[in-house]
Parts: sequence; C-alpha cells; structure tokens
Amino acid sequence: MSDKSKLRLLERVKSAKRIEKDSAVRGSLPNSLNKWYQTERLKWFILLVMSLVISVLIFPNILSKPKTYNLGDVADHDIKASRDFLFENQELTEKNMETAVKEVLSVYDFDNSASHLIPRIKEAFLAGREYHTNIQSVLDQERSDSADGVKMTSNTPVETDILNKNRFFSILEVRPNEEIFDPLMQLGFSDQIEQVIILCIAEVFERGVVGNWPMLKNHIEKGGIILHDIDSKKEVPVTNLNRFYDLEGAKGFIERKGRTFINNMGGAEPAKISVSIAQALVKPNLTFNQRETEARKDLARKSVKPTYYKIKKGEMLVREGELIDADHLLKLSEQTRIQSRMSALARVPAMTILIALLFSVMYLVGFHGTKAFKGDGKDLLFSSMMLFGIFVFILIHSFLAEEVARGFDFFTARTLLFAVPVACGAMLISIFQGIGVAVTFSLTISVLGALLTGGQVEFFIYFFISNIVAAYGAKSCTERGVLIKTGLMVGVVNIILTLAIVLIYGPLHTLEPIFAAASGFIGGVLAGVIATGILPLMEMAFGFTTDIKLLELANLDQPLFRDFMVRSPGSYHHSVIIGNMVEATAKAVQANPLLARVSAYYHDIGKLKKPLYFIENQRGSENRHEKLAPSMSSLVLISHVKDGVELAKEHKLGHEIIDIIQQHHGTSLISFFYHKAKERMLQKGDKSVEIKEEDFRYPGPKPQTKEAGLVMLADMVEAASRSLKDPTPARIQGMVQTIINKAFSDGQLDECELTLKDLHEIAKSFNTTLSGIFHHRVQYPEGVAGPTKRAKNGNSDQIPSEDSRAKQSEDNAELENGLKRLGL
Repeated sequence: MSDKSKLRLLERVKSAKRIEKDSAVRGSLPNSLNKWYQTERLKWFILLVMSLVISVLIFPNILSKPKTYNLGDVADHDIKASRDFLFENQELTEKNMETAVKEVLSVYDFDNSASHLIPRIKEAFLAGREYHTNIQSVLDQERSDSADGVKMTSNTPVETDILNKNRFFSILEVRPNEEIFDPLMQLGFSDQIEQVIILCIAEVFERGVVGNWPMLKNHIEKGGIILHDIDSKKEVPVTNLNRFYDLEGAKGFIERKGRTFINNMGGAEPAKISVSIAQALVKPNLTFNQRETEARKDLARKSVKPTYYKIKKGEMLVREGELIDADHLLKLSEQTRIQSRMSALARVPAMTILIALLFSVMYLVGFHGTKAFKGDGKDLLFSSMMLFGIFVFILIHSFLAEEVARGFDFFTARTLLFAVPVACGAMLISIFQGIGVAVTFSLTISVLGALLTGGQVEFFIYFFISNIVAAYGAKSCTERGVLIKTGLMVGVVNIILTLAIVLIYGPLHTLEPIFAAASGFIGGVLAGVIATGILPLMEMAFGFTTDIKLLELANLDQPLFRDFMVRSPGSYHHSVIIGNMVEATAKAVQANPLLARVSAYYHDIGKLKKPLYFIENQRGSENRHEKLAPSMSSLVLISHVKDGVELAKEHKLGHEIIDIIQQHHGTSLISFFYHKAKERMLQKGDKSVEIKEEDFRYPGPKPQTKEAGLVMLADMVEAASRSLKDPTPARIQGMVQTIINKAFSDGQLDECELTLKDLHEIAKSFNTTLSGIFHHRVQYPEGVAGPTKRAKNGNSDQIPSEDSRAKQSEDNAELENGLKRLGL
C-alpha cells in the first residue's frame, strides 16, 4: 500500500473518531453515570458475596443436615464438637442423687412419755381394786351367813371373778394370766405394785424400745437416725445405738430393776408380779416412719442439680468405626439441639452483616485513601481473592492442626496455628497495590483469622503484626530474593511473638515454647516462598506491573525493544536519553524512578509502524512530510500514540506503561504543522476552510501521574534541545524553562500531581543531565593524535565557546525571566 493510500485511510479513521467523539460528548453524562453505576454495583456485589461465603464457612453446619444415629450404629466418620457446649453427666448426676439420698437419715417416731400406757395401768388397777373390794364384801357376807346357818346356792362370785379378770387384762391389752391375776387379788391390787410397774415402764419408754432391732442398727450404722418426738414435734439426730432397747433388752432391764424393789415391797412375790406385768406391758415406742423417710429422700433427690461437663470445640465426640452407645447418643443429641439448623440460619445472616460492614468500612476508608488503589473492579477482585484465599488457608490449616495435635502430647493445636503463612497475602498486596492497601488488608484478615480461632485476641495480634512486617518488607521489591528475605524477617518476628504468647497463656516448663517458636519461623519462611511462587501468576492473571517486571522490561534484549532499536534507531536513542533524564529526576519529585525510566524506554514504540515519518529516523535529506498536507502529517504523528498502545497491549507491557504511552503527549498542540497549515491557507487566500486547532492536538488524556508528567516534559525538552545550535548551560536552562512554562500554561500538567516545587526540581535535574550530554569537546588539531593540554578548569575535553562571554548576560536574563514565569 502506498503512503498516500495509508494517509487517506488515516484521514477516514480520523473523521470516524471525530464523529464518535462528538456523539460521546453529547451523551457523556448518562453514559458516565451508567458506567459508574455498573462499576460501583460490581464492587458492592463482590463485597456482599465475599461476606456471605465467609459467614457460611464460619458456620459450616448450615450446609448439611446432621446424620441421625441410633443405638448400636457404627459411626461412618469422625464427629467433633462444632462449638463449646455443656453436656449433662447423667452418671455423675445419678451418683450425686444417690449420695444425697444416702445422707438422708431415717425418721423414727418416738413416744418417750408412754402417755398411752400409764393411764391404762391406772385404770386397770383401779378396776382391780374395786373388784377386790366387792369380792371381800361378798366373802364377808358369806361368812356371816354361814355362821347363821344359811346355805349358799348361787355361783355369782365365780362368774364375776372371770368377768373382772378379763376386764383387767383387756384394759392393759395383754393376754389374761391367772398366775398374775390371782396373786394380785391376794395382794389387793396393791398401789405399790402399780407404782413399781409405772416406774419401770416409764424408765424403759424414756430411752426407747424398738421392735426391729436389726433395722435400727442398720440405719444408725449408715449415719444415724432422726428421732421425731410425736408430742413436742422436735427432731433430734441420734447416732448412739446403746441408748435404745429392743423387747428382750427392755424386759431384762425391768427384771433387773424389779430386784431392787424386793426389800421395799416386803418380799419377792410382789416384785415378781410387778416385773411380770411390766414385762407384759412393754411394747415398742420407737417406730420407723417409712413414709416420712421416703418423702425426705425424694426431696433430697430432687434438690440435686444436674452435673455438667464442658465439651470443647473440636473435641472428638465419636470416632470413625465406633459403636454408638448411650453416652454418644446423648452428646450427639445435645450438639444437634443447641446447633439446630434454624439457629445456624439465624447466625449466618447476622455474621454476614458484621463482615459486610467490616469490608465496607475497610474499602471506603482504607482502600480509597491510598493512591495505589485504582478503584476499578480488577483491583478489588484481586484484594478479595487474596482475602478469601488466605481465609480458606487458615481454615484448612486450623483443621489439620487439630488433627495432628491429637496424636501428640507435647504440643497443642494452637502451637501449629503459628505456622500459618498468612503474611504472604500482605506481601503480594504491598507489591501490587501499595503498603496502604496492605495495612487495611492486614487488619481485615487478622479479624477473620481471630474469628476462626475462637476469637482469641492473641492470634489477632500475631496475624496483624506478621502481616504489617511482611507488607513493610515487600514494599520496595525489585528482585524475587527480597520476598525470601522478608519471609525470614517475618519468621524472626514470629519467634518473638510466639514466645510471648506462649509464656503468657501457656505452660512454661514444657516443649511447647520451642515448638511454637519453630512454627512461627516456618510460617514466616513459607509466606516468603509462597509469595515468590505465585507472584508471576498474579502478574499474568491481573496484568499488574511490579518492579520485578519493570526490570525485566528494562532489559535491552527484549524482542520489542531490540526491534525498536534496529528499525527506529533515532527514536531508540531519544527514548534512552529520556529514560536517563526521568530516572535522575523521579526520586526528587517522589515518583517511581524505575517505572519512569521503563515507560520512557517504551513511550515511542508506536513509531515502529512508520519510523521514517519521524525526523530522528530519517537518513539523508529526504523528509516524507514535505509531500504531505499538514493535516496528514499531524495524523501520522498522532497515530504513533495509538499504535504504541496497541503494541504495548500486544506485548503485555502492563497498564501503567500503557497509560504513560497514551498520556505522554497529553492534548498538546502539534504547533509546527498547525502553523504550517495556517500559512498555506493564507497563501491560498481560501478563507472558507477553517483550520481548527483541535485537529492538530493529540487526543490525550493529559498525564494522570507524576511519572507520565515527567515523561511528557522530558520528551518535549529532549526534542527541543536538539534544535539548539550552541547548547551552552545557559541556553539549555533557558530552553528547559521555556518548555516547562509552555506545558504548564497549556494546562497539560493540570491532572497530574506535579507541584511548582516539583517543576523546579525537574528543571534543575534536566539542566544537569542535558548539560552533561551536550558538553563541549576539545578541538584536536590536524595531525595530532592525542588530546591537547588541559583547560584551566581541569577538563581536557571541554572548552568554553567563543561567544559564551558575550551571551552570558543575555542567557542569565532569559533564565531569570523563565523562573519568574514558573512562580519560583
């Protein structure tokens, strides 16, 4: 295709772009709002989904219904407690109930006054004395009648005797006994006998007579009895068995007691009768109250509170292959009850809200407050993926730590948790998005990690400090070895943290501190190794440009750069000079020197498409623009920006370099061809065609970063410096100030972060660099092979120009005016 055909095609493309631009301007507000809405909606959608997924992982029981086991089933997998809960120890509770029941003393009703018997004794003896009196009267009458010769014909006295005998014994409630009754009749139911009987009975009953002696003995041996006085209602505990009598013991006591009354009663016969009647009257006055005792035991049983023991989270409830027994069923049913699906459904939304609020605050305050975070979906997606990945890693590691720790006694699961390489996420975030975003990421993942470990504050501190150290160590990563060094540094800090935590919360004289320190160091080293391994994957997947990638792109053996050097040597040389200029200046204005230099190397790669249309690549006197209209020439120049962006995307140089390629001319005016077009129109005298300035301006956008602004100024200054006929330091300074003033007044630096102070530093650095490039050489006389004598300034290859003194005052004045225009 000929050059003219290419230019016609470029003109049609330019016209189409102009139409598209006009339509975009007309609909810019709705489209912008729609784009903003879609972008923001995507961001909040990512945050919400992340919150929900993490909440479900914190409460995994919602995902499946627990299997129901029956007695005798075989467990098909290990079942662990999903949270801490209290489990009733029924065996211990029952044992405590039995103990409480055993401690209840048996209740015995006691009638110590024999109030039910003494009145009967008195009544019986009163009836006996009345009967004895009546008998004596009858006998006296019979003797009198017998003396008078009257014969007895009635048997009434015999019948009366039997009736009174029965009455006497019935009142006493004893079996009739003639051997006792007849002597009593003879003694006339003596009051003395009655008193002796009452005295013996009262003394025996006062101590207590029990009918079932073995049962009483058993009760007292178990701790004693409760003596319940039925008269006073008082209760007294008794543990001395010897204070009571059984029936035989009471009768023996009465017999011994009766012997003491022989002398007082005038013979053995009355004493014997008294003892016999008293022995016959002895009955138990100490009786076991079974109903009251059982009631008290039941009350004691009910008063015992259930005994619980704590099941810790992660504790093994049933192992795989075990038979399900009653104890297993109780534990499983209790866990199912306290963690029902409805309660999980209630907890997950609540946790989702908490985590969503955490993410929202961190996103709005932490991410938006940092310059490195672009705010697009790619950056947020990367941060979310790293956050979710580290969260899942902690979750899996905590599960494995619990499993491994079960087989050992000299360290716990907490010890192995220190080996989690959680710091690798902060390293990558710090490399790709800056330390500000990494700090926010560290705080967020530390909160989530503490939730997974049961809300232990020591793990929050451990995770947070490890992440901060990792982010700080990786913030200036220019080679992959930096990540390994950072991992070692994190490992050393982890040793200090783990020892402090174990010494505070754990035992001192065990091996756990040693294992904890080793785990912490391994965690730090693993973080560096993992970050080193996945760094290239993240670069390729998300298109990030790290300092490591920039160093690779700065290699002159890159295929694109080598092609640039061969096909466009002038542009290549121009780019190398600009790279040196911006690298020397970037640090002074707090920009990234490496990004600025590499971007300068590639900023003009679009000239590869048409290298001979650019004067630095033209050999000889041929200039192809002489055959083109100024508008066509401007299209050719403008097209190199678009071509450069396409080549950069094709070779995956990274969006930072692509942005600088697109912005390195901003919307600046191609003044040479603009004025040339105006001159031609004036020469033709055709006033109907208007020369629009916007047709001779680059499409932009204007530089958005300090690096882009530096490349723009260096490009303009270096190109202008080639037009200096006598590039003395003073002329270079004047030229630099003029170019910077022009870019500043044209508004090309309005959207980047360069300040007037930065422009002053840029001017000084450019002056130094260009003065070194355009220094004067010593003129060697013909036939002289070596250098001449040294100049006065000690530099053999630099001499002052002939007219430098004459122009010194003019150059100083020009420089002073330039600085004033910059506001310096």
